[in-house]
Amino acid sequence: MNAERESHAVRVLLVDDDEDDYVLTRDLLTESRRTRFEIEWISSFDRAVEAIRRNGFDVCLVDYRLGESDGLELLRRAREWGCRKPIIVMTGHGDSEIDVAAMRAGAADYLVKGQVDSQVLERSIRYSLEQARTLAALRESEERYALSARGANDGLWVWDLDRDHVYYSPRWKSMLGYEEGDIGSSPAEWFSRVHPDDAELLQTAIGMHRDGLTPHLEMEHRMQCSDGSYRWVLTRGIAVRDADGTPSRIAGSQTDITERKLAVERLTHDAFHDALTQLPNRALFMDRLGRALEVARRHPRSGYSVLVLDLDRFKVINDSLGHTFGDHLLVAVAERLREVVRSSDTVARLGGDEFAVLLNDVRDATDALRMAQRIHEHLGVSFRIGEHEVFTTVSIGIALSATGYERPEDVLRDADIAMYRAKQAGKSRHEVFDKTMHERAVNLLQMETDLRRALDRDELRLHYQPIVDLRDGRVVGFEALVRWQRGSEMIGAADIVPLAEETGLILPIGQWVLRKALAQVQHWRGMEMHVNLSPRQFLQANLVQQIEDALEETGADPQTLHLEVTESVLIDNPHAAASLLGKLRDARIRLSLDDFGTGYSSLSTLQQFPFDTLKIDRGFVSVDGQGRRALEIVRAIGNLARILRMDVTVEGVESLEQVEKMRELGLDYAQGYFFAPPLPAADVTELIARGARFA
Repeated sequence: MNAERESHAVRVLLVDDDEDDYVLTRDLLTESRRTRFEIEWISSFDRAVEAIRRNGFDVCLVDYRLGESDGLELLRRAREWGCRKPIIVMTGHGDSEIDVAAMRAGAADYLVKGQVDSQVLERSIRYSLEQARTLAALRESEERYALSARGANDGLWVWDLDRDHVYYSPRWKSMLGYEEGDIGSSPAEWFSRVHPDDAELLQTAIGMHRDGLTPHLEMEHRMQCSDGSYRWVLTRGIAVRDADGTPSRIAGSQTDITERKLAVERLTHDAFHDALTQLPNRALFMDRLGRALEVARRHPRSGYSVLVLDLDRFKVINDSLGHTFGDHLLVAVAERLREVVRSSDTVARLGGDEFAVLLNDVRDATDALRMAQRIHEHLGVSFRIGEHEVFTTVSIGIALSATGYERPEDVLRDADIAMYRAKQAGKSRHEVFDKTMHERAVNLLQMETDLRRALDRDELRLHYQPIVDLRDGRVVGFEALVRWQRGSEMIGAADIVPLAEETGLILPIGQWVLRKALAQVQHWRGMEMHVNLSPRQFLQANLVQQIEDALEETGADPQTLHLEVTESVLIDNPHAAASLLGKLRDARIRLSLDDFGTGYSSLSTLQQFPFDTLKIDRGFVSVDGQGRRALEIVRAIGNLARILRMDVTVEGVESLEQVEKMRELGLDYAQGYFFAPPLPAADVTELIARGARFA
């Protein structure tokens, strides 16, 4: 039983002028099987004063009767000297007046000797020590809050929960434009000024902290100022609880973060809008198109269509009247397109003289055809730019959701193909993309049948693509990519995953990939293993347990596992997704938001969910021609990620020039064929063994 006792002894200072009482108390403490005590006995008041000043104890037991003096006087002096150690007053006779006086003087507890056994004494000491630690933590927390608030010019508030009374500091009030006497002390003074869209979230956050579900309160929200405007604030707080954990008050601060919010909004806008026309750029268009695909999957009757527009003879206008004139024309075209479409639709500039329109809630093809005709009519009217009057026409390609797209880039690709067909047919016209479904359906059915047997036949393989630290060229990890050895054909993940997702095979395949990758990383010490999570995998109720089982089975360190998800897995139920990602983080597993910029990644995701890494899609890596604008987007995304304390990995790097450009932009990591294609495990082992570094 002694092995179960706490390793650190509790130092007890016993102040008692009766040796028999000392022996009795010593024996009671010795009987404890849970706590080990070291006792220093002091028999006089004066020596007790010296011992308390030395402060070499954890808890002090003081007899009420100490010759001519008493324990209460010793207690008062100790508190005057600043002694914060718990002091327990003991007396030979129960006296309610002494009891009350002792507690008012700052005693941690009051015990009657004849009513104390070993358990009661130990419990009193342990409770007093815990209470002292809690008070010390509270003082430290309050001091930290006060110092932080003074340094940051924050406003302080203290909410007395028992009286439902809130103290608002003068700075708290002036931050919102109020004088000292303008705001009372009720909670309504606070909550009535919270923006309606934020009020419920703030109340929920406070309720969760009051219930002990969160260690502290922290939330960004908007507060209404005296002039009716709103400012963004960061509210922080921590509850003070009694021994039972019941909160008695919450103390906190309010910080004005409006300027930071505006800076983030500016960065966000610049990263996802065309600098010339202020229209959404390709990245934002693809994001919204991805959302339209998600809506169409959930509600098949809610169709969409994409129109890709290219100005006819724009190069002639540019060459004859100059690039400045051409820019003015593009701005004018953008304005007319805004006038044509509905507020629920999206007009974007994809680059050069190419625009795109996303029409939502399209019932059938005639809606898209009518919109195309309206665009022809509006852009067919001459443009007056400076001293010049010019005419321009557009070629339009149309892709319809009825085709059954899985990826937004496929929709844009088919609309682009249709646009080129319109140009080839004579310009100033529109074409609808059309493809035969029969052959694809037959091939898909056979492929599904073969894929169902692939696991049993041991036809699946894993290849691993290195992820390189751009600072020193060192390989820091690998992304596991599934391959299918279908006879003599090696099929990649881009063809396997959509089919597996559609048929439900993604669940067993995903489990196989996870276990195989974790088993493999055990042989590559010091490396991280990146594994993709598909939407169907993410929706599993027991996903966290599956991952923990795989880690235990393979013996892999959770910190070597880096899960990659796209925003499509977060859209349907963001609250459940946030909870699941939080559990994965609690399990020390790192998280990446994959394919950022391809249409599945929205900006709100960066703040709403706990990601460690942002992976920029390969489409932004080009370094020449029209790619310069893409690089500016990459720069802005990198800055935004740094603000949010996220790492950035760029995909699809294929040349030394691209590597150098990514380094100039301050990105952290990269992967792509410049370093290595996805490799079999044996090739990776050889690469690690020779300590390969990349330029």
